[in-house]
Amino acid sequence: MTESPALKPAVTDWKGPHGLPEFAKIGDDDYAPAFETALEEHEAEIDAIADNAQPPTFANTIIALEIAGDALSRVSALFWNRAGAHTNPQIQALEREIAPKMSRHHSKIGMNAALFERIDNLWNRRDDLGLSHEEKRVLERHWKGFVKAGAKLPKAQQERLAAINERLASLGANFGQNVLADESSWILPLSGEEDLAGIPIFLREAMASASAAHGGGHGHVVTLSRSIIEPFLTFSERRDLREVAFRAWTSRGINGGATDNRDIVKETLALRAEKAELLGYGNYASYKLDNTMAKTPEAVNGLLMQVWDKAVSQARVEETELAALIADEGKNHEVAPWDWRHYAEKLRARKFDFSEAELKPYLQLEKIIEACFDVAGRLFGIRAVPLTKVVGYHPDVRVFEIRDRDDKLVALFLGDYFARPSKRSGAWMSSFQAQHRLPLKNGRQGELPIIYNVCNFAKPEPGRPALLSLDDARTLFHEFGHAAHGMLSDVTYPSVSGTGVSRDFVELPSQLYEHWLTVPEILKTYAVHYQTGEPMPQSMLDKVLAARTFNAGFNTVEFTSSALVDMAFHTQGPVEDPMAVQAEVLAKIGMPASIVMRHATPHFQHVFSGDGYSAGYYSYMWSEVLDADAFAAFEETGNPFDPDMARKLKTHIYSSGGSVDPEDAYKAFRGKMPSPEAMLKKKGLAA
Repeated sequence: MTESPALKPAVTDWKGPHGLPEFAKIGDDDYAPAFETALEEHEAEIDAIADNAQPPTFANTIIALEIAGDALSRVSALFWNRAGAHTNPQIQALEREIAPKMSRHHSKIGMNAALFERIDNLWNRRDDLGLSHEEKRVLERHWKGFVKAGAKLPKAQQERLAAINERLASLGANFGQNVLADESSWILPLSGEEDLAGIPIFLREAMASASAAHGGGHGHVVTLSRSIIEPFLTFSERRDLREVAFRAWTSRGINGGATDNRDIVKETLALRAEKAELLGYGNYASYKLDNTMAKTPEAVNGLLMQVWDKAVSQARVEETELAALIADEGKNHEVAPWDWRHYAEKLRARKFDFSEAELKPYLQLEKIIEACFDVAGRLFGIRAVPLTKVVGYHPDVRVFEIRDRDDKLVALFLGDYFARPSKRSGAWMSSFQAQHRLPLKNGRQGELPIIYNVCNFAKPEPGRPALLSLDDARTLFHEFGHAAHGMLSDVTYPSVSGTGVSRDFVELPSQLYEHWLTVPEILKTYAVHYQTGEPMPQSMLDKVLAARTFNAGFNTVEFTSSALVDMAFHTQGPVEDPMAVQAEVLAKIGMPASIVMRHATPHFQHVFSGDGYSAGYYSYMWSEVLDADAFAAFEETGNPFDPDMARKLKTHIYSSGGSVDPEDAYKAFRGKMPSPEAMLKKKGLAA
């Protein structure tokens, strides 16, 4: 590694336990010089590969590319974790600077003619190189990546494409920061019992803790953290306050002024359309779907509309039931979006004789974490060992060793569970280091996966347990499913490690893992009352399982409308008014006035805060078709932990990464590809 007085060793030379970064030794001032040095080093490595006088071989070109840029990978992993999970104005300023700089760097690599000539040479001779299946996949990934980066374009078009990518990187960074600014700056103070009408004790405690996090001064506050805003909308009897909170929640990114995202969306869509045209695609969705399981916008929209028709029909039935409840209370207003959760909770209590407030005392964060680890042990033979004296990147972060049945260390896992104003909303999995087996320049032979989960659960007051909703618990299982995908990876090459798979396959391991939360023996063991330690009564357990498809129309309409708007944006060219397009799409599909998109355009971070899920939000549903069928494979055995199915699941789904075509991987596990029927049945939208 190149020595530089500006580069603090702790940023790239990780000497914590098992190679964990020593977070306490890294300050905010260390990132900018580290990026500068690491970018220069990576550029030199790329030039050395491109200018190699020896004929191209898989080793001197592809393997060399796979291990190049180690320092850049490390500083990037640390920085983007900091920017997402614990940011501040200094980090945000650097994010706005680094995002376009990284884009320029990668554009320069993707348009290096000498380098692409070597890769193209290998691609044209791929059948004569004696490559393993995984090596062919790695070569294909590099070749296609360079082509999609503009390697075959004339120079002028390459330069335009690079400029587009750079601008898109800046727009994405600004979009996300604007949403965070709107979220973290808004609170709704509540004073007295009148404002707190209907609010259960667990939510009062969470809102008191949130008040302290926002500087105190109010006994309780509503924030726009999902773990507070959703239960507030569910339980508050104050319809006027629900409306205020709901409008703030759905107005993120559309409040006018410096944090308004509408112009960003307009410019982003125009640049994406231009990018697709430069690369020879009819639209941006076709460009993004080219290397996925779905393959075409028509296939995506076909699935979405098949589900939409059933979902909206079910939602109309649900709305009628809610309207009857409102009438029973002697009120005459229609079901507004800020009413739905409130009355749906009352309807659930009436239909299934339990409420979220009754359920929550049985869902302690600590016990649900234990449940996650227990499922992983039963399925995959791994266990988590807490490293209580190891410092994470924030005081709330927990660090674990992940060990197999032979006590071999297979991964490190970090869990960051509580909301804070410095953390962007939502939940996600990422890595500091991906698993692989290649020898590195520093002498290491392969690397241990270092994986982390970030969630935004309401932090309790000191000495009190964190209590989750059922949706919160599912979120924790979902993200741990992603983590397991990264931790169980067993490949040779970094580019196909763990979650390095197509976008519409990456959600399979996470969504599938959610199923084990509601396996009766797991709930019986870990759903215990935080005060008495008594397990959830069988009668309540039966009700929870019976209610799994309750409110299915609402939930599916929320999601599917967002996915359809995403696809509409990316199957046409530039749009003059994105909000008008959103309204047109929703009107065309018959969106109920009582429900809103799960992610309206101005705060649709999946799609506009970076490029990850653009023309890709559908992938949750595409993977849901797979996960419903995959769990059915276990149900068919009569054992949710069937050893043979678990072995195949680990081998073909969780460990193979992108080393196998996703369709082939699924068929190796299940023997066939599924139809949507199992998914529709799971959702309660089919008999």
